[in-house]
Amino acid sequence: MISLVVPTLGRPSLATLLDALAGQLAELPEAELLLVDDRDDDTGELAVPGTLAAYTKVLTGRGAGPAAARNLGWRAARGEWVVFLDDDVLPAPDWARRLRADLATTGRVGGVQGLVTVPLPATRRPTDWERGTAGLADGKWITADMAYRRTALAAVGGFDERFPRAYREDTELAHRVRRAGWLLVRGQRRVTHPVRPESRWISLRTQRGNADDALLRRLYGRTWRTDLELPPGRRPRHVAVVTAGAVALAGLALRGLDRPGGRRRALGVVAGLAGLGWAAGTAEFARVRVAPGPRTVEEVTTMLVTSALIPPLAIGHWVRGWWRTRAVPAGALVTADRPGAGG
Repeated sequence: MISLVVPTLGRPSLATLLDALAGQLAELPEAELLLVDDRDDDTGELAVPGTLAAYTKVLTGRGAGPAAARNLGWRAARGEWVVFLDDDVLPAPDWARRLRADLATTGRVGGVQGLVTVPLPATRRPTDWERGTAGLADGKWITADMAYRRTALAAVGGFDERFPRAYREDTELAHRVRRAGWLLVRGQRRVTHPVRPESRWISLRTQRGNADDALLRRLYGRTWRTDLELPPGRRPRHVAVVTAGAVALAGLALRGLDRPGGRRRALGVVAGLAGLGWAAGTAEFARVRVAPGPRTVEEVTTMLVTSALIPPLAIGHWVRGWWRTRAVPAGALVTADRPGAGG
């Protein structure tokens, strides 16, 4: 048996996903579908197509995020393989057939990732948000479409529920599964992951993920990015920009309080040089975000404003995450004896 687990917040995209799955039931005669309703309010029951009703079980989550919702799903699953799908993907017409072929594997293969396609505009350059979403196509072991042996999930205790967002929790699980001796491979099935509409200020909200990075740093030490096969980030540059800005502001404040003289002039010079450093760093960040985009007035304005705000936000969230996880010792990982949540 194959178990499909779909955590959902009841977004309209869920209906599109369920309709696509309903049309492929013939390829998965013994499958079960577990919908984990992770809404934190009482907004009614999820609508399930009649053709899926006999295969579907709806579980009530706690509104604690995707890691907790997926744990609830796979622990209720009966299949040898558990396939995690996001509620905003669209499986290809041959997805179910290729899924069966992907999972016809033996040995120590504990997980098989599906291929993800992110459609981008054909008539203009993609926005910053669209380019960020397109990165899912190259992501490793992302749960937009990721299948795990249930025994592999049980061996490592599932997802770490200390990761409250859809950010890093799937990569961290994959790292623990590989450390337990399982192999992870890419399959041939494919899903499409559309770019959902978002506020032009979405890049500010996504900086909360820096708190999750702080937890990874606590758990895995300095080599956490290398160990988890994550690309290098911009945090060192953000630190430099924020430091320059802080020195500039402090220098101006002290200069305003000081008496005329050599020290006041020196403070002015320090503040000026630090201000130039802040401006140069912010301009470089804005340039690399504006250059590949559509360069409309709205997009350029958004990039300029957010490029000034992201560095202090990113560092603030990192410090907040570091403080909140200060009691977590290195190596305090989820295990089969300590499943799921951890403080």
